[in-house]
Amino acid sequence: MPPLKKPFKLISFALIVGAIALAGWYYSRPKPLEVEWATIATGSVEATVVNTRAGTIKSCQRSDLAPITGGQIAKIWVKEGDHVQKGQVLLELWSQDLQAQLELAQRQLVMAQERRRETCILAENARRESIRTQQLVEQGFVSSQRADDANANARSRQASCEATIADIKRAEAQIRVSQAGIDRTVIIAPFSGVIGKISGELGEFTTPSPPGIPTPPTIDLIDDSCLYVTAPMDEVDAPKIKIGQEARITLDAMPGKIFPGKIRRIAPYVTEIEKQARTVDIEVDFLQIPADTLLVGYSADVEVVLERRDDVLRIPTQAIRQNNKVWVVDAKDRLAEQPLETGLSNWSFTEIRTGLKAGDRVLISFDQDKIKAGVAVQPKNP
Repeated sequence: MPPLKKPFKLISFALIVGAIALAGWYYSRPKPLEVEWATIATGSVEATVVNTRAGTIKSCQRSDLAPITGGQIAKIWVKEGDHVQKGQVLLELWSQDLQAQLELAQRQLVMAQERRRETCILAENARRESIRTQQLVEQGFVSSQRADDANANARSRQASCEATIADIKRAEAQIRVSQAGIDRTVIIAPFSGVIGKISGELGEFTTPSPPGIPTPPTIDLIDDSCLYVTAPMDEVDAPKIKIGQEARITLDAMPGKIFPGKIRRIAPYVTEIEKQARTVDIEVDFLQIPADTLLVGYSADVEVVLERRDDVLRIPTQAIRQNNKVWVVDAKDRLAEQPLETGLSNWSFTEIRTGLKAGDRVLISFDQDKIKAGVAVQPKNP
């Protein structure tokens, strides 16, 4: 038995040394890189374009209203923020002199109508008298001169009757002239909307704009029932945009909300305000006016959907490197480089035609220096 002690000690020593070496290798081995990856799946991919500068919400109808003639403001029937209906009187200038002229013209019309009634009755009576006189001439009771006198009197009375008809027409025309003068002193809403701003006050004088010298309008009327967005698009993208295409509208004033829209108009010219960034303005309708209160003048952004493909294999666009290559994580959690053939693309996703399949894992962040083929990786802790 004593001779066996030495080999047993050697075996035990070897096992201890091996365990120490194994532990040293285990704790000193390179740790897998912590990376972010995504799993390939199917979904929708869109080709889109966006505006180059902020767009603006505008109203389908907006009018700067002012009286046609100058004068003193006598009545303001509305205040800023009021909703008004088409045809509603908004403001009136002092017009008592014009009202008096209208009343005078109306009285002249009444007098002309009374004169017509009187003269036409006399004309009818003279006509009958002329007929009776002619009958007496034929019977030999009166001379033909008497008949001629009666006929002349009838024709004279008829002429007077017709003249009074002309007087009535002249009086009616004078009424229209007077009414037109009054209308020039009144502002009437040409459409329903909201009062944006009133620049005049009671007692102040307004004057019409001289040629070439614009003056502030008295009332700013906005149709808030019909709103749209106008936005500048890069001239390179303009040929791809068509009337009727789907669009998405976002507002700085309402972050996180997306409003569906549709292209209603594309400007037939290029805007050259900025020489280095020529743009084409487009107009986008809201498919449904949002329940939120929208103000004319809000800044807005427009994303136009040029094309969409549903249920296609897609990859996060940020995972694609130069020359359409990606880092794939294999079954052993090691990196391998893989080329792709891609289709539609946007900032979020790109369509995969060949090179990957559903369930494959790809790196979406590869800014570490140690990333290369064969390197072991593990997902970052959230």
